[in-house]
Amino acid sequence: MAADVLFQPFSFKGLNLKNRFVMAPMTRSFSPGGVPTEEVAQYYKRRAAAEVGLIVSEGTGVNRPASLNDKNVPRFHGEKELAGWKRVIEAVHEAGGAMAPQLWHVGAVRSRDPEFATPETYDSPSGLTRPGKEFGKPMTEEEVADAIQAFADAALAAKQLGFETIELHGAHGYLIDQFFWEGTNVREDAYGSKGLPGRARFAADILKAVRQAVGPDYPVIIRISQWKQQDYEVKLAKTPKEMEAWLTTLTDAGADILHCSQRRFWEPEFEGSDLNFAGWAKKLTGVPTISVGSVGLTGEFIAAWGGEASTPASLDELIKRMDRGEFDLVAVGRALLQDPNWVLKVKEGRNDELMNYDLKALATLS
Repeated sequence: MAADVLFQPFSFKGLNLKNRFVMAPMTRSFSPGGVPTEEVAQYYKRRAAAEVGLIVSEGTGVNRPASLNDKNVPRFHGEKELAGWKRVIEAVHEAGGAMAPQLWHVGAVRSRDPEFATPETYDSPSGLTRPGKEFGKPMTEEEVADAIQAFADAALAAKQLGFETIELHGAHGYLIDQFFWEGTNVREDAYGSKGLPGRARFAADILKAVRQAVGPDYPVIIRISQWKQQDYEVKLAKTPKEMEAWLTTLTDAGADILHCSQRRFWEPEFEGSDLNFAGWAKKLTGVPTISVGSVGLTGEFIAAWGGEASTPASLDELIKRMDRGEFDLVAVGRALLQDPNWVLKVKEGRNDELMNYDLKALATLS
């Protein structure tokens, strides 16, 4: 199918993109001590030069103890760290690109790095990393307020550095998502609830604080997911009605664009409709959405991280859904990690040059 629909410009609230492709956030761990290097800047610049519409950075830590659990993942606070990010956005702009930092707090997720200096405590809603599994400690109301401010401070820094937008990481079982999930949020204060909209208050308060910091006209994205890395089968919202109550809590608080993460973009979210997660989110809220999940490659990304081979896949289903307006933007992960020129090749019809995904790509910033 003709890919023209994927190369239509997109404009919303001051965010002007040359096409509908987004580089998905992917942790790379190439920022020693949390400081992005010139190599990191050039990694993103290569994607911008090859016509990626919007680049979303790898997750980058806000100013809270244990916001990250990897010493080589970048941070978005501190003089040296922000100077590194300044160089990143300058490089992306030199290539004509647009970029958002993804602002992140991992919460109660243990580090896999044996050399990581374990902090005294990990932030969490209720001292749980999954249902029944204790890890971290419940945040006090003062610590919750400090975390909210840390996200707002990072968002303001991004705007001041020249980033076109920001993304909050509210997915995949990390801190914001741990507040969403009834399996990890059993609080009995204002940030806990038996209902999903009540458990969304932490995210909503972050969005309100971010909005106050950056002003009314600066676009704000939040990435969300039903599934968790702790349990792939979890569904926060089991019906469209539950999803509407959850997502409108976020959009009412200041979210402009919903980045809807699922493992396979073509899978329907609810019975009785072939709409995917991003399609339902757009239908229920009316705001623009980003779809993501195994775009352009066979297999799905979690299996690929484990070493499963991935080869180029047809974009026909993606084009069909985009053409009917199911979602507005599409995020691409592994294909762009492997090949910085993937979008350009798709645009020019150079399908025979599309590359297999090789796990070895994680070892370099190609």
